Amino acid sequence: MAIEITDSHCHLDFPDFEDERDDVVARAVEAGVTRMVTICTKLRNEPSVRAIAEQYAPVFYAAGTHPMSVADEPMATVDQLVEMAQHPKFVGIGETGLDYHYTSESAAQQQDSLRLHIQAARQTGLPLIIHSRDADDDMARILREEHERGAYTCVMHCFSSSAALARAAVDLGFYLSMSGIAAFPRSSDLREIFSTAPVERILVETDAPYLAPPPFRGKRNEPSYSVHTAQIGAEVFGMEWADFAAQTQANFDRLFWKAAQYKAST
Repeated sequence: MAIEITDSHCHLDFPDFEDERDDVVARAVEAGVTRMVTICTKLRNEPSVRAIAEQYAPVFYAAGTHPMSVADEPMATVDQLVEMAQHPKFVGIGETGLDYHYTSESAAQQQDSLRLHIQAARQTGLPLIIHSRDADDDMARILREEHERGAYTCVMHCFSSSAALARAAVDLGFYLSMSGIAAFPRSSDLREIFSTAPVERILVETDAPYLAPPPFRGKRNEPSYSVHTAQIGAEVFGMEWADFAAQTQANFDRLFWKAAQYKAST
């Protein structure tokens, strides 16, 4: 039986894929990637991202305002996100979050935006997709505060933050997603952080076109390469490759329940 995985986070609408999207999706399927979640980072682009999900059977989508774009984009509303979530292939809220590395000057706006996205995740029951960079303390605080106000589910996408933030997320019942960063030779500390988390809370992703894992580092990333990150994940958890892949599939189905239900109904 072929080994199957899911690329839980990519950006198929980006110009990097403009001229070969058909081939990129086909290569992913050939590599065993059964599903891809393509992420809309600016709500004005939602129609084009939605169209990609509608065009390709294995592709689902999520939408939100990326923290680095908050200062330049209209503030999202809960109603707007909830309305978008009615689409059958819309499976997550975000990506949203905090990025103080490049855009610390908009920290207050980012926090407001994050809380709005959390409200939408809570209201729809869809998982929140979090981007966090150089904002660990505020991120942990807001996630905890909002969880106390009402439960919601969440994945820390492309997780590469501290052990403390990983523990905070896991303690809230959230998931950590491994990107190509976890496969880099110098990422031993990050792999150690992942190894301390329950394997039942691990997803894999590419964040394509960014962060290609070895042996493609430095090149454009694409969903088929998530296989290489997942193989490193199997090593991190001391599991057989097939068992780790099956576990991450089950994890994805549990968190991204709407995608799992869609698959079951088609």
